[in-house]
Amino acid sequence: MVNYDEAINFLYTQLPMFQRMGANAYKPGLDTSIALDKAFGNPHLRFPSIHIAGTNGKGSTAHTLAAILQSAGYRVGLYTSPHLVDFRERIRVNGEMISHNAVINFVNRYQSLNLDCKPSFFELTMTMAFEHFANEKVDIAVIETGLGGRLDSTNIITPILSIITNISFDHTAFLGDTLAAIASEKAGIIKRNIPVVVGEASGDVKQTFLDKSTEMNSPIKFADENKAFSSAELTPDGYLYHNTPFGNITGELTGECQQKNTATILSAIEQLRLIGWEITPDAVKQGFANVCKLTGLAGRWMELQQSPRVVCDTGHNVGGWEYLSRQLSQIKGKLHMVIGFVNDKDISHILDMMPRNATYYFTRADIPRALPANEVKTIAEEKGLSGKAYSTVAEAYNNALTNATSDDTIFIGGSTFVVADLLSHLKQ
Repeated sequence: MVNYDEAINFLYTQLPMFQRMGANAYKPGLDTSIALDKAFGNPHLRFPSIHIAGTNGKGSTAHTLAAILQSAGYRVGLYTSPHLVDFRERIRVNGEMISHNAVINFVNRYQSLNLDCKPSFFELTMTMAFEHFANEKVDIAVIETGLGGRLDSTNIITPILSIITNISFDHTAFLGDTLAAIASEKAGIIKRNIPVVVGEASGDVKQTFLDKSTEMNSPIKFADENKAFSSAELTPDGYLYHNTPFGNITGELTGECQQKNTATILSAIEQLRLIGWEITPDAVKQGFANVCKLTGLAGRWMELQQSPRVVCDTGHNVGGWEYLSRQLSQIKGKLHMVIGFVNDKDISHILDMMPRNATYYFTRADIPRALPANEVKTIAEEKGLSGKAYSTVAEAYNNALTNATSDDTIFIGGSTFVVADLLSHLKQ
């Protein structure tokens, strides 16, 4: 029998998770997921699900859909990754994290089975989530892929709706070095006769999705072709979306990328209504307006304080930084950037998008996969960005706080794990 800390440590050491270790932890294929799921009684068959893939926007889309379904009166499971502060953030029912005891019980039962297969951290966590959702008798679960789609361990499910948010360059060593190749991997979640919503696509990427949906006889809708709102206006309460099918709605999430996510979410809601799910305009409005409270979402253009203004965001690839760079360019006053990356990203293109007139605090997250702060500094200086290197996120952030005046803005990001370290530091 293990306690909670032992259970978590055990999970972390089962074929180390990709998020911490990178390429050495990547283990594609569904055979182990299927065997593990079967050993626990195929819990994924005991509830309907929505499956979400894509390069950017998966987390915001998943959390907002869960918030809307929850507001419609459904009991909703939500499976996402990675977590920021607490492992249990990955597995929620109606916003409540899985209990410590449920994690302990799952690990103890797994260890007692002595299975021939050797599942990874992600495969174990996924099975834990599916069993938790079944035990909690959820009405529906929103399931986010971890990496890719076709060979992602979550792809054992047959959902009632598939969603692919967008395609950008990320994890090219595993998914392919062209957008069409990456799209083909993401399109692997499209199931026969199951409708699919694609957030945005063009050219070869769009054709890849069209070909796959035709092969699978799956109705497909591209959210960017018939955007479900006429305009978006930034207000003190968030983005106000005009003339949606559900009236004017206010979205709590304010990163510029949320406009694309909103179009995807609204298209998904319309598809769910078409296949019989009862979702009122009021539920849509409540879900959009209260997504963080209802689901625990954090780290998406998240404002932590004013005077100085402190913002963090988990955007960590070129697609995400296309939006973040525009948003940062609109900030008035001096900008302090606390930045770190993982070591398997091509950060050159991301650094090209960074504001040139900011003061930089280069750092590294406390994971093996993090790029050393001095290396970030060296690469950044070649791009004309200047600043100092700090060994921890807390040290970098505290120095930024010391140097910033009340009118300045401090931004923390570059990696999900930099944001995670910051939130853990602030929680202490």
